[in-house]
Amino acid sequence: MLNSRLTIILRELMTAKKPITGAYLANLNQVTTRTTREDVKRLDTLLSDNGAYIESVMGKGYKLEIIDDRKLRKFLQTVFREKVANKDVIPKSPEERTSYLIRRLLLSEHYLKLDDLSEEIYVSRSTVQNDLKNVKRILNDYGIQLETRPNYGIKLKGSELKVRFCMSEYIFNRNDEEMGDHIAGTELSTLSKKELDSIWKIIMIQLKENRITLSDIAINNLLIHIAIACKRIKSGHHISLFRADLQEIKKQKEYQVAKNIVMEVEEKLEVDFPQAEIAYITIHLLGTKMLTQTNVGNKVVEQVLDDDINQLVMLALDKIEEEMNLEIRHDQELIIGLGLHLKPAINRYTFGMNFRNPMLADIKKKYPLAFEAGVIAGLAIEAKTGIEINENEIGYLTLHIGAAIERRKLKSGPKQCLIVCASGLGTAQLLYYRLKSKFPQHLNVIGTTEYYKLHEYNLHDVDLIVSSIPISEKLPVPVIEVNAILGDKDLSNIEKFIIDDKERVYTYFKKDLMFLRKNFTSKEETLKFLSNKVSEKGLVEDSLLDAIYEREEVAPTSFGNLVAVPHPITPKSQETFLAICTLEKPILWKDKPVQFVCLLCVKKESTEDLQSMYELLGEVINNRSRVQHLIKADTYEDFMNVLDPLIS
Repeated sequence: MLNSRLTIILRELMTAKKPITGAYLANLNQVTTRTTREDVKRLDTLLSDNGAYIESVMGKGYKLEIIDDRKLRKFLQTVFREKVANKDVIPKSPEERTSYLIRRLLLSEHYLKLDDLSEEIYVSRSTVQNDLKNVKRILNDYGIQLETRPNYGIKLKGSELKVRFCMSEYIFNRNDEEMGDHIAGTELSTLSKKELDSIWKIIMIQLKENRITLSDIAINNLLIHIAIACKRIKSGHHISLFRADLQEIKKQKEYQVAKNIVMEVEEKLEVDFPQAEIAYITIHLLGTKMLTQTNVGNKVVEQVLDDDINQLVMLALDKIEEEMNLEIRHDQELIIGLGLHLKPAINRYTFGMNFRNPMLADIKKKYPLAFEAGVIAGLAIEAKTGIEINENEIGYLTLHIGAAIERRKLKSGPKQCLIVCASGLGTAQLLYYRLKSKFPQHLNVIGTTEYYKLHEYNLHDVDLIVSSIPISEKLPVPVIEVNAILGDKDLSNIEKFIIDDKERVYTYFKKDLMFLRKNFTSKEETLKFLSNKVSEKGLVEDSLLDAIYEREEVAPTSFGNLVAVPHPITPKSQETFLAICTLEKPILWKDKPVQFVCLLCVKKESTEDLQSMYELLGEVINNRSRVQHLIKADTYEDFMNVLDPLIS
């Protein structure tokens, strides 16, 4: 049987393309390298009879070698089913106990006594009482209360709909290939895999016949919803819905599709769905509806995306541009993609549906820049609509934004430049030809104009403005002010902007803001230390620490691989810089271990191209081996030597 440490090691080995060091695995499990060596031996023994073994690569670490794929898959399925059934799996950490207690409460029809629960998980009654504080906090987010009755114990109290939403989060792993086995293996469901396959088939036929396109995740959500509904209806639990809402839902064409699905499920499973249940299946279809973008013309898009949605998308993109200068605001594919996503997302929130994102951890780790832009978009949408855009939803926004960033990278050719000059045509022409001759490969001067005619230009296709006069108004593109007769300093300023020079990244890493191998034991202690250090140097406003915690409230900035990149929710500095802190031992950052902390501060109203810096941080976050070397660095020089291959 795999314990939690062995499971973590196996998970890491299975997803790694290169050998993983023992030090990295030890940090993840927060044990010594010696313990990790013993764990690897135990795991190797288990795997050797099941189609795989662990190879120790000299000087590089451990690597999983698979010799019989089918045998290993069978072993993993056995382990998975055992874990789902909770056989001999005793929760160890407070987080594991919290999840266990929530599952027990969700699956119980009766009161549960604290003494019984403490015996089940081999901890004291006081430990259970302490864990229940976390349970209450989590359940409260779902609108569910914990009811205590003297001499009886504890029980959940909340609307049937809220209980089901919580069940869908804690009882099921929606991203699992063996979902049928998963559901059938829990106490929750009396449905067999055959019955679940029947429901799946009914859903797929109805979607195809009615030309409704859902994502794979959305279909899984719908299957889970119906499976839970069948079980709960048979147990005598029913959901309710306001009459006005029900009447509104019945007008939607998706209601008939939901009705068709229910009729077939009722016949197959001999269960009677009340009208409110059909309405909630309709909400699933409404709340996850997508338009395929094949042959989607602007007219069709305009019909689907009303003015309110369009304005919301542009508001979010304006905010991203203002804070991050990513130059993606006019990407039509992004505008359409976000609009098509936000319309059903607002439907979901209107009807109180939660929506889990099984890809969230991977999205945060692989697309940190796009995720940050997603957070900014989410906050802008929330400020405008009052609808809370949670971390799961931000993950989906990130996928659209990430694609736009990649599209921008693929754009080849010189940057488009407009010259603004007040000294007459002769001076403008001189600037024009000087720039053309100095930067023939990197700059395309599309025209010259006087300042008073600037508003006549469509700036959407302009990358920068070179102006010989001060421009005080805020424009959607960067402005570089120069002398009418270009000097060396002017040319240098333009060159810095138009030539993607990774050397500039060096300027963001300051020797006096690098604090290596510290002995802090908590996130709070680390953030306070870094905040104080940058404040002492007069680099930031006094409100920095509060703004960092405000950003952490939206979504934790721990991205996996022992890395966290905290930053204020809005810029608090007059220059862009990074403050680095590495730790002797990992600290817990929400639910992830962290040993490399990079405080990121971006200049207020920055027009800098920070793409190179963001890409560098992304490459650090995604490389286990490099993180390990950075953590071990004793000096600024050692640290920069590790980064050097990425920058040069």
